[in-house]
Amino acid sequence: MTLAAERPALLMTLLLLAGASHPARSADRIDLAGDAFGTTYRVTVARPPPTLSRARLERVVESVLDRVDRQMSSYRPDSELSRFNHSSSTGWIVVAPDLVHVTRVALDVAERSTGAFDPTVGALVRAWGWGGAPQRDAAPTPTEVAALRAASGRAQLAVQSAPPALRKHAAGLQLDLSGIAKGFAIDEIVSRLTAHGVDNALVEIGGELRGLGRRTRETPWSIGVEDPTGGHDLLRIALADRAIATSGTTRRFRRVGAERRPHILDPRTGEPISHDGIAVSVIAPTAMEADAWATALLVAGPRDGWALAQREGLAALFVQTPDGGSTTQRRATERFWSQVHPRPAERRDP
Repeated sequence: MTLAAERPALLMTLLLLAGASHPARSADRIDLAGDAFGTTYRVTVARPPPTLSRARLERVVESVLDRVDRQMSSYRPDSELSRFNHSSSTGWIVVAPDLVHVTRVALDVAERSTGAFDPTVGALVRAWGWGGAPQRDAAPTPTEVAALRAASGRAQLAVQSAPPALRKHAAGLQLDLSGIAKGFAIDEIVSRLTAHGVDNALVEIGGELRGLGRRTRETPWSIGVEDPTGGHDLLRIALADRAIATSGTTRRFRRVGAERRPHILDPRTGEPISHDGIAVSVIAPTAMEADAWATALLVAGPRDGWALAQREGLAALFVQTPDGGSTTQRRATERFWSQVHPRPAERRDP
């Protein structure tokens, strides 16, 4: 798999996914793990139906991962996304329905985040040496950035469903779906598992997770997240038919001259983000929503991102280093706190 995905500095500790002592297949559980999108994946099915063998589960999961990679990878020159990006045509280009669906969701988040998330900045991403492009020794010039920004933006892309197709209004426009495709793959795996009679599963790719049903008949799937008020306890979050994703800056960066630049690009400036926010986690009904919104809020930053999360009613956890990295501050929205069980007896938003 080549749709490269960041594995963020995990704010979460997977409490119930590891299962190293469990067999790959038992009467009440199947565990599957492998590599995908430049990171790893794990799928756990609890109380599987008798018709679901480990081999069948593996085929189901691998088929989804391969399909998403062939459609949405910017690292594969033969993917549908790459073929669209490399085309200079401003006419309609027929693509897979899934690619249209993911692009529509990405454009919706772009609109609601006022451009903090934008799938049309693929050319800018590559200009900075990311998205499968060769690494650059120097940053793109302001003139280059301005020209690439002029050829990007939501207004430069048209989408239609019948037949499924994309159209550029600027020949130089390129898409980058790395901030949403991984979440879509998780959701697709969950959908396929449901179609095979699975009622209870936990799916993880690169630290992003979605739970289906319950771990046991008595307990839900849950993860532990570091206490955002600065405590040492892990806050337990039940992933009962919901997902969590984290976007962060601490693991992937590039040296551009003497500067250390994170790989997260701000579409509104055409440059890597430069504020003191280092990670955002979002809980949402689907992994695709959680994936996209985690990136949007991280780009927006601790102040504007917080206001955006409040406006959209998002369950979000922000992490920042306000004094240059010597200390870390965490802040969670009320909606995020409502997902914590048991809820702390006393806590106030900063």
